[in-house]
Amino acid sequence: MQTGREIAERVLAGEVRALARAISHVEDDRETAVEVLRELYPRAGRAATIGVTGAPGAGKSSLVDRLIEALRARGRTVGVVAVDPSSAFSGGAILGDRVRMMRHTSDPGVYIRSMATRGFLGGLSRATGDVIDLLDASGKDVVIVETVGVGQAEVDIARLADTVLVVLVPGMGDDIQAIKAGILEIADLFVINKADRDGADKLESELRQMMALVDDSRPRPAILRTVATRGDGVEELVEAILAQASSADTAARRGERARARARGRLNDILGRTLLRRTIERGLGEAGFERTVERLAAREIDPYTAADEVLAASRDAAAEPARREG
Repeated sequence: MQTGREIAERVLAGEVRALARAISHVEDDRETAVEVLRELYPRAGRAATIGVTGAPGAGKSSLVDRLIEALRARGRTVGVVAVDPSSAFSGGAILGDRVRMMRHTSDPGVYIRSMATRGFLGGLSRATGDVIDLLDASGKDVVIVETVGVGQAEVDIARLADTVLVVLVPGMGDDIQAIKAGILEIADLFVINKADRDGADKLESELRQMMALVDDSRPRPAILRTVATRGDGVEELVEAILAQASSADTAARRGERARARARGRLNDILGRTLLRRTIERGLGEAGFERTVERLAAREIDPYTAADEVLAASRDAAAEPARREG
């Protein structure tokens, strides 16, 4: 059994199997994952991160496939995290975005991983931030994160990515969706995909009208058109991404997002760690489940249940001091 440090060393050496194993350990929340991340976190932070979000059916996976092709033509190595909805039965990823990108799997400069949300809201998996760091530390120049496409909750990507692409499609009510999801606030670039359809001009006009109503000190996001299935407009999109990523405005916001990302990840880790320790130290798993059953049966309310769990943890922590006294 390899230690986390040994796995981390192999990831740094560019071993694909070690990278796959490290990601699996992170997804499964194994103890070795913490050791791997402790070793690799200082080696990350170099890769450019691109978030690709938008409603289901917008053609995000086809667009990511073309972005990989264009970036590889420029000599950039690419990691992809394709976040899929979870199966209600197994908890695993369904849809399998990698199927759309199979032509890149034999390219040593590309690594693609599908991940299940496993019930995590916000269009991402809980482990997405950690997996971005693993791909970054493994030497990838660019990491692309394709979100689930869940609508209003699809804003977490703005905290993780340096550049956020919001993909819209003519004739799918995307103007209404943009308002509902707060997309105007998270988009760095708008991409009207399937732009050969009727309604592309109308969608672009409505986007520009909505942006004019927003009081925002940032430069307004550019609007580009693509037909991903044919590769139309992809070169122009890549140039816009690279130009946007190198701008002074982006550099300033990258620092802001890095701090927001650090704060969010620390809060998440603290929350999960404190919850686990509170349960273990207090009621234990069996006792916690009995409290859950009482709550489900409405014998107690959620606030009383939480108070009982916390009280049991406090009592357990105070017990050694009482014995010494």
